Amino acid sequence: MTDGTPGTVPAGGLRHALARAGASLLGLVRTRLELASVEYLEARERTVSQLFLTAVAVISFAFALLMASALVVVLFWDTHRIAALAAVTLVYVAIGAGAWWRLKVDARCASTPFEATLAELERDGQWVSEALRDRGNP
Repeated sequence: MTDGTPGTVPAGGLRHALARAGASLLGLVRTRLELASVEYLEARERTVSQLFLTAVAVISFAFALLMASALVVVLFWDTHRIAALAAVTLVYVAIGAGAWWRLKVDARCASTPFEATLAELERDGQWVSEALRDRGNP
C-alpha cells in the first residue's frame, strides 16, 4: 500500500503494473480485432450484394440488347442489313469501352480495405512510441 509519500512503491509493485499494462494491451488488441471483424463482415455483405445485383443487371441487359439488336436487324433486313449489323456492333463496342473505362476509374478510386482499422492501429503505434519516448526522458 502506498501512504502518499514520494518514493513509496504502490501495492503489487512491478508485477502488478506489468499485469495491468498487459491487460490494457490485450483490451486494445481485442478492440482492434473486433473493429476489423465488423469491417470484414460489412465488406463481405456489400460484395455479395453487389455481385448478385451485377449478375441480375448483366443478364437482363444482355437479353434486352439481344432483342433490340434483333429488332434493328429485322427492321432493316430488306434495305440496309449490313449497315444495321455494323451500327449494332458499333453500339456494343461503345458500351464495352465505356464499361471498361469506368472499371479502370473505379479501381483507381477504390478505398483501402480495413481503412479504419489500419488508421486506428497507426494511431496506437504513434501513441505507444510517444509514451515510450516520454518515459525515456523524465
